Amino acid sequence: MNRANTETPIRTILVDDEELARRGIQIRLQKHRDIEVVAECGNGREALEAIAREKPDLMFLDIQMPGMSGFDVLARIPHESLPMTVFVTAYDRYALDAFEAQALDYLLKPINDVRFVQALDRVRTYSEQRSALAQREKLMQLLASTQGSGEFDPELIKKHLETALVKRYPQVLPIRDDSGTIRLDVRTIDWIDAAGDYMCVHADGRTYVLRETMKSLEAILDPDVFQRVHRSTIVNVNRVRRLRPHTNGEYFLSLENGQELKLSRSYRDRVDQLLQRR
Repeated sequence: MNRANTETPIRTILVDDEELARRGIQIRLQKHRDIEVVAECGNGREALEAIAREKPDLMFLDIQMPGMSGFDVLARIPHESLPMTVFVTAYDRYALDAFEAQALDYLLKPINDVRFVQALDRVRTYSEQRSALAQREKLMQLLASTQGSGEFDPELIKKHLETALVKRYPQVLPIRDDSGTIRLDVRTIDWIDAAGDYMCVHADGRTYVLRETMKSLEAILDPDVFQRVHRSTIVNVNRVRRLRPHTNGEYFLSLENGQELKLSRSYRDRVDQLLQRR
């Protein structure tokens, strides 16, 4: 289920020299009412014109295009006009270049539906954070211009600033299984561990397999709830019931479902802090 469309939709342009590729993204986006496609572009020149005209929030950008590549397009966009960017490419070797170009995410052709939903969730999270930062800047300017004038209450503005700085994290994790895509409530997750190129997400007595990295999951999960306890394990600290000493300064974490997980020494201080707060 998509987030309720209670705010201004995320204005989006599609940039790809293949019409079928643009059509595929357009069809997928029709299921997400908080995303509005305002322009489709078949080359870099059209993309630059659309950005100047539409001032979009988001851009799906093909990397390999004749004449002007996706990287060339980014290089020609003024910094203040740069939209959130999700690169689209048929070549996995461009993934690293995409992130070095500060793309928000990248999608490999043919596009996987689960990865597409994950990319949109990342877009939404970043959009909310960017809006919060913009609100903070406006309030800071307001406070600076009215300080001591008696027209505004500084304490009230301070409260607004604190609200604007709250970072939001996705409440659902899209996972694909044999029956389709499951939107897993992150609050039900007990722990996550790595299995080769996949992550095993353990929630409510079930295990879901997700093609993702430990680092990328850490980036989207609330660190006040989900904490790395080992190089290959993330735990929901709300599920921890006991710490049992082990050898060499290591511990075992006992979860409320009886599962025990090893806590490495390098992660102990951070976990201790979170548990003490609870």
